Amino acid sequence: MKSIAESSVIPEEKLSHIVAGMIPEDFIMDFASVVFGSRRAALEAVTSQRDPHLPTLDDLRWRVDVTISTSSLLRALQPLVLMEMKLSDGSVQQFEVPVSKFQELRYNVALILKEMNHLEKRSVLQIQD
Repeated sequence: MKSIAESSVIPEEKLSHIVAGMIPEDFIMDFASVVFGSRRAALEAVTSQRDPHLPTLDDLRWRVDVTISTSSLLRALQPLVLMEMKLSDGSVQQFEVPVSKFQELRYNVALILKEMNHLEKRSVLQIQD
């Protein structure tokens, strides 16, 4: 007895006859030229302009600041990393991070980059022309 998955599989030659009967040939050629042919670049250009996107990082400035005197002894002599990001939309974001959190951020970014490099080396994910 055939399973449901086996019985619903349509042989490739039958599928091409079904599609050819249902979809006009002109449409198939237009669709193929957009997906695989010369019009793909134009389609990607139009969609990239309409897609919502986040601003990119234009400039990053940082410095290490140490508070020598404060009313709280917990903050005295504790270094902070002060960061200023200028974004492509013209906004400026400033924040400060304790050195311990900065080291954690640095470690996690390095780990992610290592994983991305490992994934790019896998043959399944490589883009082939």
